[in-house]
Amino acid sequence: MKSIFDNVSHTCSKVVTNAYSTSFSLATKMLSPTIRQDIYNIYGFVRFADEIVDSFHDYDKDKLFDMFETDLEAALENKISLNPILNAFQETYHTYGIEKHLVDSFMNSMRLDLHKKDYLTDLEYKQYIYGSADVVGLMCLKVFVKGEDSKYNELKDSAMSLGSAFQKVNFLRDLKEDFEDLSRTYFPNTDLNQLDETSKQAIISDIEDDFAKGLKGIKRLPIEARFGVFMAYRYYSKLLEKLKKTPALQIKSTRIRVPNYRKIELLTRSYVKYQLNLL
Repeated sequence: MKSIFDNVSHTCSKVVTNAYSTSFSLATKMLSPTIRQDIYNIYGFVRFADEIVDSFHDYDKDKLFDMFETDLEAALENKISLNPILNAFQETYHTYGIEKHLVDSFMNSMRLDLHKKDYLTDLEYKQYIYGSADVVGLMCLKVFVKGEDSKYNELKDSAMSLGSAFQKVNFLRDLKEDFEDLSRTYFPNTDLNQLDETSKQAIISDIEDDFAKGLKGIKRLPIEARFGVFMAYRYYSKLLEKLKKTPALQIKSTRIRVPNYRKIELLTRSYVKYQLNLL
């Protein structure tokens, strides 16, 4: 029975989420059970694509990415895949009417990471963030609003701002790994060899603007999604707070983290704020 295979596919997506991101996994657990699996399905897909370009250095990454993209196209067309991660994703894709251009934009940004090292203009930077982060937020939003176009269009800009904020925090947090290990620089007009407090503050101010726009959308999300997304917002806000307090030179030499015990504390405080309608 195909339902057995689908259940296996769902389990694989959940396992990938739990294995790769404790913070995202924790936030996803705060979503309603009616939509939780679909967010696992989206995360599993985007995580595997990202792993190809970021981690598989001892293999032919171009070939692996081409194979993954071919399998993805077949999964979306045939509504089945023997790759359980793609089988789970195609189910969510079709159930909620996720637009193909969102998937294409994501894959285009991931393909850039195979070889592109520098983002020299604001346009390149914004296009990369749109494809790598904003569209992932929009895919999740399709699930949150259960595919309802009017609600989706109402919250679209806020979802994109939140996705941008999350990605920019990741860029700043992962500065050492991206710059030293992968030789990538995402921030335009910024000399990472000479990163100073002025440049750091400009980046943080941009992120804070995105967060402010994103929070407005969180408050209008359906009840099934609101607390889970708010939890993710709180986690990334705490990361940004730590980055803001960390000297620019130190950001280049270490990776800022939120310890697990602080994540639990954030969860507790976030729940209180949510229950008291203090979002």
